[in-house]
Amino acid sequence: MAIKIILLDLDGTLLTHDKQLSPANRAALEQAVARGIYIVPSTGRFYEGMPAVVRELPFVRYAVTVNGAQVYDAKEKAVLHRAEISPAAAERVFDRLDTLPVIYDCFLDGWGYMDAGNYARIDQFISDPRVNRMVKELRKPVEDFRAFIRRENRPLQKIQMFFRDMDCRREALESLPREFPDMAVTSSITNNIEINDKTATKGEALRFLCRHLGVDVRDTMAFGDGSNDMSMIQAAGIGVAMANADPALQAAADFVTDTNDADGVAKAIEKFCFC
Repeated sequence: MAIKIILLDLDGTLLTHDKQLSPANRAALEQAVARGIYIVPSTGRFYEGMPAVVRELPFVRYAVTVNGAQVYDAKEKAVLHRAEISPAAAERVFDRLDTLPVIYDCFLDGWGYMDAGNYARIDQFISDPRVNRMVKELRKPVEDFRAFIRRENRPLQKIQMFFRDMDCRREALESLPREFPDMAVTSSITNNIEINDKTATKGEALRFLCRHLGVDVRDTMAFGDGSNDMSMIQAAGIGVAMANADPALQAAADFVTDTNDADGVAKAIEKFCFC
């Protein structure tokens, strides 16, 4: 096995807790590129929402974004693959979310939108200052969110909700997949749930990119920490979970590396790619 593509979740994986790329991780990525390996960010964020420290890496051409709803070619500025939620399906999800004690948003055409009333309550639902700031920066508040979505009448890339009541979140994680079998229900942080089209997974995006580049899936390596990384970890030739990852992801991985704050990505790349 010779690794030809490395897919990397960002938050909690490649990036430190303060959303930085450590010198050791960057050096490992640069050494991998020098050996002909593609470095592919694979994130729940949309492309413009990725930190500049990642977007501006000169060797990053392809990115899996919005949990696999898009595969983007930064060099050609082109979307290569889409797997989005239809307007009708989105309406059904929003009807359900309106019954839950949550705030929610959506990603549409590469940006986030949230009802102005929910936007005003972000501080009540997101206490982590880094996540709070990111959500505020990457969401545009709109008056009458539901009416806005109906007027747009376009497919959505992702729907996301935030909880204060963790028991309610746990129940929703169990019930939503049954209620919406045509959706992928995952999570990337402790108090959120993310909903994508069933075919919009990081694992399916990995397979698409392999077909696009003519690479055997067995010659890939993927890193993650959350449940939205599970399909990618399982699809890759080598699936790597971080030491700070969800226990279920660690159990599914081929290898568990160090934490995101202890250069876990660099350590695993050195172990599997530079031997």
